[in-house]
Amino acid sequence: MAATVDIPPGSSFPPSGPDLIAPEPEHCPGPDSQQAGKMDACAGCPNQSICSTAPKGPDPDLLPIQARLSQIRHKLLILSGKGGVGKSTFTTLLSQSFALTHPHHQIGLMDIDICGPSLPKMLGVEHEKIHTSSSGWSPVYVSDNLSVMSIQFMLPNQHDAIIWRGPKKNGLIKQFLRDVDWGELDFLIIDTPPGTSDEHLSVTTLLKQSGIDGAILVTTPQEVSLLDVRKEFDFCRKAGVRVLGIVENMSGFICPNCETKSEIFTPTTGGGEGLARSLDVEFLGRVPLDPRIGVACDYGESVFEAYPESQAVKALEGIVGKVRRMVVGEEG
Repeated sequence: MAATVDIPPGSSFPPSGPDLIAPEPEHCPGPDSQQAGKMDACAGCPNQSICSTAPKGPDPDLLPIQARLSQIRHKLLILSGKGGVGKSTFTTLLSQSFALTHPHHQIGLMDIDICGPSLPKMLGVEHEKIHTSSSGWSPVYVSDNLSVMSIQFMLPNQHDAIIWRGPKKNGLIKQFLRDVDWGELDFLIIDTPPGTSDEHLSVTTLLKQSGIDGAILVTTPQEVSLLDVRKEFDFCRKAGVRVLGIVENMSGFICPNCETKSEIFTPTTGGGEGLARSLDVEFLGRVPLDPRIGVACDYGESVFEAYPESQAVKALEGIVGKVRRMVVGEEG
């Protein structure tokens, strides 16, 4: 049975466009376009009759979203294409590193992995609930300068499955962007599910007017992962999202006792660095496997405070420095 979600009082899911029955083709004019269902690209599309009869015109929520996000200086997407590459773990560690290494920055973390919301667990706030005020939904604060919003906070039972079609997912993402009172933020980091589907299309479309500073693509070294990350890069190209660079996660195993490195996933085709070179984007760095990271995430603890000497921690700090310089420059 599908989970129920505790929507804060006075709130409801906003409309999210027509309920399409198939993915939009590459040259789709968009279901809200005046040309929807009428162009050559629409011929033979299963959505053609739906799009041709759907209400037209700009989404009325775009302006409220733009106003809400006007106090957020920089917005980053974390993408992978492939599941199981440690993207959410990386997102958690990236946000913690930003908050710790730049304590004067305010960091927000938005979890739009609707069916697999794991960030609250890794941040140690999984049992928190959303509170509302006259200014909107309040994110949950992990520390003085790190806040997070996730559907996990809205589940009556933390083990409930979210069994939603695209339109309902899109509606919640719209609500996270429109109704959450983030306040002034230096960075909003958005964790996405694997793939190039509803959630990705929604967030890039809804943020188009507000602006996205760029995306970080996360991969593991082996070709099976790189194969899907290439598709994610192509999605960014088609969606007009700048790719800041590629991170190679699980890049070797570092023994916590002797610090010896062993290759677990062999980079048979050049790994993340080779992929970055072939795509002409920045290679942001390698994050090695460290079993202490897994333990820290399971218990919602900070690996940065517990194991500051970890090579993974040092690698993450280097990645944060590169990303910040690319997005902010030398200011601040």
